[in-house]
Amino acid sequence: MSERWKYQIKTGGLWGVFMVVFMTLFEISEKPLAQQLRSGEFYFRAIVYIVLGIFILGYFNWKAKIKRENNQ
Repeated sequence: MSERWKYQIKTGGLWGVFMVVFMTLFEISEKPLAQQLRSGEFYFRAIVYIVLGIFILGYFNWKAKIKRENNQ
């Protein structure tokens, strides 16, 4: 696997997991954790956050990293 994809998975994946945990804790006053984990919406949202994090946020972070390294 290329360095780009390793970097994108690491940064974007961490962001996606963070967002899933944050949104779950944010909604815990409306729905209990067990109810959230049983719903299909939770897993759909988790997959969307992780995929968007890897492909979009990870891509832009990679481009910024390359630009920083080239400017030094």
